Amino acid sequence: MALSGCSALLVLSSAALPRRGWATLITDSPKEVIDEAWQIIYRNYLVSIGDYDRKSWRQLRKELLSKSYSTRDEAYEAIRGMLLTLEDPYTRFMDPDEFKELHIDTTGELTGVGIQLSFDEETQRLTVVAPIEDGPAAAAGVETNDHIVAIDGKDARGMSSEEAVQLIRGPIGSLVTLTIEREGESFDVVIIRERISINPMVSRINTTSAGAQVGYIRLKQFSANAATDMSKVVRDMEAQGVDAYVLDLRFNPGGLLEASVAISDQWLDVGVPIVSIQGGRDRSIRLTRQEPLTDDPLVVLVNGVSASASEILSGAIQDNGRGKLVGEQTFGKGLVQSVRALSDGSGMTVTISKYLTPNGRDIHREGIEPDVESSLSVEELRDLGVDGLGTMKDRQYRVAEGILLQALTQPGGGNTRDL
Repeated sequence: MALSGCSALLVLSSAALPRRGWATLITDSPKEVIDEAWQIIYRNYLVSIGDYDRKSWRQLRKELLSKSYSTRDEAYEAIRGMLLTLEDPYTRFMDPDEFKELHIDTTGELTGVGIQLSFDEETQRLTVVAPIEDGPAAAAGVETNDHIVAIDGKDARGMSSEEAVQLIRGPIGSLVTLTIEREGESFDVVIIRERISINPMVSRINTTSAGAQVGYIRLKQFSANAATDMSKVVRDMEAQGVDAYVLDLRFNPGGLLEASVAISDQWLDVGVPIVSIQGGRDRSIRLTRQEPLTDDPLVVLVNGVSASASEILSGAIQDNGRGKLVGEQTFGKGLVQSVRALSDGSGMTVTISKYLTPNGRDIHREGIEPDVESSLSVEELRDLGVDGLGTMKDRQYRVAEGILLQALTQPGGGNTRDL
């Protein structure tokens, strides 16, 4: 199964890989997992991405399998080094523990402190995307855009988000100390780990000063249950007579490709394109299959963290003229990864295709420009906090609401195409 973002819940299977040559060298040895990883890239990797040449890749296999590896860890390091030659940050190897963490991100529950993390390539620092509402980190005062510089005293500068996750998560009731850097000052925050329930969606009905009912829906990630939850929320709001909608995809790093397609299907007219998926010479177009849940006016909020699956949905809304995008330019991840399990419990994410918006835009590394630009400073985000998003304290939300009110007061104001 494919994913289009940073986290995914997937059906995982170990590839049945043929043994061609070197068989006596790799059977029942750490070399076996190296060869499995090599074969997956050779058969599935999107050759137009990264630095990949089949002849060089075959030579690299010969070199790797000619060496001796006494432990699995040595083999894992060889695989990581092999994948680095591709110069593709989204094709990566995960040891068994890291591979298990990939499941947790969208199964709905985890044991930890309740924060979304990202790794800033420029500063080489871990950044808090957002604390999860009602989680222990939020209660302890951790805020959006805080930098984590140490975990239980271990220097976290240059540490990947995957490495940090393994240190931060732990048994219920245990303590973890995060050293936070905020506005040039560092301080320790001691947090008690708890069981965290991941609710992918926050929703409420806001009443405008003009009396209009605006359905506010913030989608945190495209998890396995996101489309079902979205359908329930929209149907309930329609039953309550909502006049217009704000769909908030800010800070949403992506998730399952199929979830983004299913949610797009709920907002767009039947039979229109959602996304084109191109893998090598093959290209498929995903179309909507059902009537939309609502035709009410729609505004989508985006920012620089809105990535991948968020960009699929945003691009589909924008290109089909279904609604306006408000906020900041999106992240720019236009690649799709497949998750593959290896025979020893480790795994890989492999770039297998790229996606284009309905109008054929390749937004990889470019992102999507909003129809109406509106930015929030770090200070504004900090003052807002998670609870302030989607309220009148939120300047980007106020812009979205203004656009909706204008649409509602025009002739045929219930028609989204007037936006």
